[in-house]
Amino acid sequence: MKKLIYVGIALVVVVAAVLIIGISNLGPIIKTAVNKYGPAMTKTDLRINEVSFSLFSGEAKLKDFYLGNPKGFKSPEAMRVKAIYVNVDEKSITRDPIIIDRIEVVGPSITYEKVLRTDNFQTILSNVKKSADSSKSSSSSKKASEKTTGKKFVIRDFVITDGKVKMDLDMKTGSSIRASASLPEVHLKNVGEKSGGATAEEVFYIVFAELYDKLVSPAVTATLNKELKGLTSQIPIENEETKKSAEIAVSETVKGLLGK
Repeated sequence: MKKLIYVGIALVVVVAAVLIIGISNLGPIIKTAVNKYGPAMTKTDLRINEVSFSLFSGEAKLKDFYLGNPKGFKSPEAMRVKAIYVNVDEKSITRDPIIIDRIEVVGPSITYEKVLRTDNFQTILSNVKKSADSSKSSSSSKKASEKTTGKKFVIRDFVITDGKVKMDLDMKTGSSIRASASLPEVHLKNVGEKSGGATAEEVFYIVFAELYDKLVSPAVTATLNKELKGLTSQIPIENEETKKSAEIAVSETVKGLLGK
């Protein structure tokens, strides 16, 4: 009987050790996954510089998140975030789907740029959708079903707070003006739950689509338009060329933001 007890204790210790080693390596795993697979989804530069993970709290902190702009846009970056907090249900790490209790994106700095009838975030969203659709069709194919599919996720709470949106307008004279607005809070609940879990591509698309809806919402576009017009009116009258260029740029941007 004692031998059975000792064997049981040994098994518990071994399992606990495996779980602890696996969980403690979650930080590097997240960093590698984001930096390796992120750019393939967005078709842009995407990276995080550091990930720390607390074994006791189950919280990961992603530092210096960077999302570059697609080709054809002047600004080098679309979004930069200093810190993203991720609370993971430790018990689900070895299961499928992995349960993430909360993801909080704090203070993202967003650069919104329009080119003709599209913009940088719409372009990225389109790229992510193609990646998500491709992942979905691959996982449902007969060939894919014979293999081990990638992990899926359920996110209980996803929040983006204190975001700032900026827009730069270039004039023909070489100068530029900048407008800015606050991003309304983004809050999603139970992402992927109905389908029994969502792939990384599907999660990214759901979140990014919600972010884009807030980005082009009246609350943001009205503020940007008002600020752009105000900046135009402040251009000295004697500089007619710059003033006219700014007025044309603002007029075209306003039409684009309002979908007209």
